[in-house]
Amino acid sequence: MSRRADNLLIVALGTTQTLAWASSYYLPAILADPIARDLGISTNWLFAAFSMALVISGLLGPRVGRQIDRMGGREVLCASNLILASGLILLGLSQGRVLMAASWLLLGVGMGLGLYDAAFAALGRIYGNSARRSITGITLIAGFASTIGWPLTAWGLATIGWRWTCFGWAAAHILICLPLNAFVVPKLKSEHRTAADTPTPHIPIDRAMVLLAFAFAAAWSVTSAMAVHLPRILESLGATQTQAIAAGALIGPAQVAARIVEASLLKHFHPLWSARLACITHPLGACVIGLFGGGFAGIFALLHGAGNGILTIARGTLPLAIFGPKDYGYRLGLLGAPSRLSQAIAPLVFGFLISPLGGYTFAVTSALSLAALLALFALKAEPKSPSQ
Repeated sequence: MSRRADNLLIVALGTTQTLAWASSYYLPAILADPIARDLGISTNWLFAAFSMALVISGLLGPRVGRQIDRMGGREVLCASNLILASGLILLGLSQGRVLMAASWLLLGVGMGLGLYDAAFAALGRIYGNSARRSITGITLIAGFASTIGWPLTAWGLATIGWRWTCFGWAAAHILICLPLNAFVVPKLKSEHRTAADTPTPHIPIDRAMVLLAFAFAAAWSVTSAMAVHLPRILESLGATQTQAIAAGALIGPAQVAARIVEASLLKHFHPLWSARLACITHPLGACVIGLFGGGFAGIFALLHGAGNGILTIARGTLPLAIFGPKDYGYRLGLLGAPSRLSQAIAPLVFGFLISPLGGYTFAVTSALSLAALLALFALKAEPKSPSQ
């Protein structure tokens, strides 16, 4: 592909990823309370359905990755837009917990088909070992998913209500995402069109796979917990509500800034070093706020956000660098399944920890980050040969 076509693909996938994340993963943060209130249910029911959706997306990962390895990503990404739109329409039509739960079942399937792992697998199928630039590019754009999605969802809630906001996001999938995925993502040749034609690849769950899966699961459990509980933890350390909210607003820009550093400076180094650096930033931020108090919440948010930004890229580039492009999508699905499961349960687990531990919750999250760092140091940067 020409550089112009490469850039067009990056912009297209960056746009579709931004809208996919904003209309699924980031949706409950704004709409959970009004949906629960209108349906007459507890917000716990909605977050339980959301956790169920994350579990479903994780379980689908290997199958989705295998499909992309075989056929390319265009069909899978287009299907994700249709399913996410259907889930959002069903959520907007919900009158009780049954339809609400069914809508999140659909959204979970859509997330499994259409979020980062699927996009990374599609790029790996197109570019092979040269996919790092493109993976970094789409995460630079999609890093603004919460920065764009939360205000748009809040504006929709205030002006047209949560139901029509869901319908609006569904329309975005049909009118924007679907055409971009259908006409910009290249159609790749495939000798095998059905699962029966191609046996499931044999990917040994060896030491490197276990270490990498553990590192990703530990790191993403911290990310998930902070996405839900960060303001409460910061306030327990002495930050005011205003400071806590302002700190949270810094995470998105910090993620994007770190991805720019990855794209410019860190691209000269093996992705393993980028991932190791990313695992240090959260514990460093915890040390700063632990020593100097809640007034330094912004410093913590910048460090935490920077680590998140680089880890997102490493999720796609590190398996490619270590294992190569063969069966890349299927491998991403296997590696990502524990991460999705940990993302699903982390908010619940840390919700129980915050009351007794308060600010010491950062000791737990820092320990998880350091455990991920140790696992990454146990990995070798050299690519594994197919026989290994």
